[in-house]
Amino acid sequence: MGSTTDIDTAKKNAALKAVTDHFDPGARYIGIGSGSTIIHVVEAIQALKDPRIPRINFVPTGYQSRQVIYNAGLQDIKFDSLPPGTLIDVAFDGADEVDEDLNCIKGGGACLYQEKLVATHAKKFICVADHRKLQTRLLSQWPSIPVEVEPLAARAVISTLALLGSTNPRIRSGPMQKAGPIKTDQDNFIIDAPFKTLLLPKDIEGSGSARGGGEDGVWEVEKLAREIKGIEGVLSVGLFWGMNGEEMQKTGVKKGGQKPVAAYFGMEDGSVVIRRTGQVEEKVNV
Repeated sequence: MGSTTDIDTAKKNAALKAVTDHFDPGARYIGIGSGSTIIHVVEAIQALKDPRIPRINFVPTGYQSRQVIYNAGLQDIKFDSLPPGTLIDVAFDGADEVDEDLNCIKGGGACLYQEKLVATHAKKFICVADHRKLQTRLLSQWPSIPVEVEPLAARAVISTLALLGSTNPRIRSGPMQKAGPIKTDQDNFIIDAPFKTLLLPKDIEGSGSARGGGEDGVWEVEKLAREIKGIEGVLSVGLFWGMNGEEMQKTGVKKGGQKPVAAYFGMEDGSVVIRRTGQVEEKVNV
């Protein structure tokens, strides 16, 4: 585990490379996610000093990212102010953990619903993170899946999550216990639901025992995401899975996807590891 300074440098390197590869100064709409890594994304965009940047509308995923956009002197636009049928050109966001198929866990900062809204309305979602988030399977290091719920349904959702195999799911509290549960920008609660490490389809294919449908509390990513989303009272699940934006648009549907088309991880040695859909992992120096 690197120091705080080393981790911050890793985030900055990942952001710089991601912006170099995917930011288009001629874009109309750019999604800006939440978390500390995204601050470096905005700084990398500012550093370009392109005269077209002030004309871009930046779409935040919550209050914190809106403040980052505002403080950078950039123009923000609320998601619900986008013209009908418009796709965001590219969305930059972080993740709490990313597996080798580019499924993500998000929601550690309690912004998962708006993050999913922006990702699924972007032509492509680019994930930017540090080396701690680079894993082969989800829930390898990150302890739980964030689930945004309507407060009235929270206890019932917790009971159902336990039946699905979650060990001790809890409503997330603020840093001061007496202040009560953390509330999202939608005024909802977050439940953090620990599960066993999640499987990929390749783990199940040809296996007579590992089915990934909750047997002994073991789930495959998509199956668990669908199961949790189907619980009454759940607004959003912190699993980002399925098709990415480019794959979705190839089907003829004008929508984005939950998964990133690429994920950039700043490493301890100063390099950046890039995972892209269907390609061999690449390591580059910045």
